[in-house]
Amino acid sequence: MTVPPATGRRERKKAATRQKIADTALRLFLERGYDAVGIREVAAEADVAVTTLFSHFASKEALVFEQDEDFEQRLTQAVTGRAPHAPLIPALRHEIEALVRHCTAAGAAPIWRMIDESPALRKYDESMRLRHAETLAAAIAADPELSLSLSPTASRTIARFVIDAYSLAREEADPEAALDEIFRMIEAAWDAAGPAPRASGTSGR
Repeated sequence: MTVPPATGRRERKKAATRQKIADTALRLFLERGYDAVGIREVAAEADVAVTTLFSHFASKEALVFEQDEDFEQRLTQAVTGRAPHAPLIPALRHEIEALVRHCTAAGAAPIWRMIDESPALRKYDESMRLRHAETLAAAIAADPELSLSLSPTASRTIARFVIDAYSLAREEADPEAALDEIFRMIEAAWDAAGPAPRASGTSGR
């Protein structure tokens, strides 16, 4: 269905406002320290009302993880948007690699130092990863093809492994090599969780 032009403009304006708020918050946090900056200061600096800020971000912590929802949606899309019988794990690895590249790009180190030094941000990061794992597990369990071969426990286990791959790899000196090692183990767990391969030599997963 074609989106009406007016709707497109509204969505672009909302996205621009959201990005402006997030960029402003991150700049202030890095300049003055996360705990030293309040929500009202962020809103004033971004030239928006506090209510507008909260319409885009549910909490102060969420301002630091502004791509949270986008990443969660991309993980779900990696499951639901696959071609029929396309393997799942490579599709998930593609999204994890993209996130790791984002989190290890130039300029990311000060942000992670800030997160590591803040108990509130560390707690939010942990809860966010748990939520991503549950969302991913639900998408796997809801897939008609995958649900035939995986138990709910297996779906949750694989999802946790995939999400943990991101946090482990981003801390390594060579994230790509770390992902190679981690995903070999995930593939082995994936193979062990499903039924025996079909006679054609493929599992159809």
